[in-house]
Amino acid sequence: MSFSAWMRDALLQVEQALERWVPADAPAGLGEAMRYGVLDGGKRLRPLLVRAACEAVQGDAAAALHAAVAVELIHAYSLVHDDMPCMDNDVLRRGKPTVHVRFGEAGAMLAGDAMQALAFEVLTPEDGSVDPALQARLCALLSRAAGHAGMAGGQAIDLANTGKPLDEAQLRDMHHRKTGALLEASVLMGAACGPTTPAGWAALSRYGAAIGLAFQVVDDILDVTQASDKLGKTAGKDQHLNKPTYVSVLGLEAARTEARALRRTAHEALAASGLAAERCEHLRQLADLVVDREH
Repeated sequence: MSFSAWMRDALLQVEQALERWVPADAPAGLGEAMRYGVLDGGKRLRPLLVRAACEAVQGDAAAALHAAVAVELIHAYSLVHDDMPCMDNDVLRRGKPTVHVRFGEAGAMLAGDAMQALAFEVLTPEDGSVDPALQARLCALLSRAAGHAGMAGGQAIDLANTGKPLDEAQLRDMHHRKTGALLEASVLMGAACGPTTPAGWAALSRYGAAIGLAFQVVDDILDVTQASDKLGKTAGKDQHLNKPTYVSVLGLEAARTEARALRRTAHEALAASGLAAERCEHLRQLADLVVDREH
């Protein structure tokens, strides 16, 4: 199967699962707001990483689908909240009005809260399809990546440092938490669905950390090189808000060099994982996709 065909198949499975598991009938329009915030849009990189890592360790595909949907729900809820006026105050996301523009601030807050809770409901099915010990491990990986040590902590650093200078080490720490932690967790959640050695787990963690940072570096580059209609979100937003980025700290060309270096680190981590190269091919190609993307 070609990489593009593999992606289409993986994305279709995730979209169908989201369609099934995100309720339309939640009360008072809540279901409509949740579905608006997560369905029919986005790159779905995190679910793709879950699936590719699961395949690399020859893991449980059914469990990985639950993990893939859960991590996408966490990502989607974070975007809903980040776009609100109390944070980034953005009006465009995935090529359409943001959730708070469409449903109001209170509706957006509740939709994000409900998606966050639903992620852990998805990870803990009661039908026996996911082993309870694996449920616990997946919940631990996701909660740590999303909480104070990861995504939420990174967003707090971001908001606290708007208009303030950061050096490269501080910027890296912020983005490792804000963006990288959830991408790394996506890889490890997929890997947790199958057998791994300690060395293989550590290598996959290094891979996930590298592409997590690479994704943010490229995001910062695209923010100053692409138009809003290409990105599906407001271009130039970080510069307008005077936020520190890899481009503002390193410069555009140095940021591009950094993205390529992080891709090499990701490839090297896969080579050191002890896993067969052909089983890691989709992970390798996803690293390329992260760095070479244009939106």
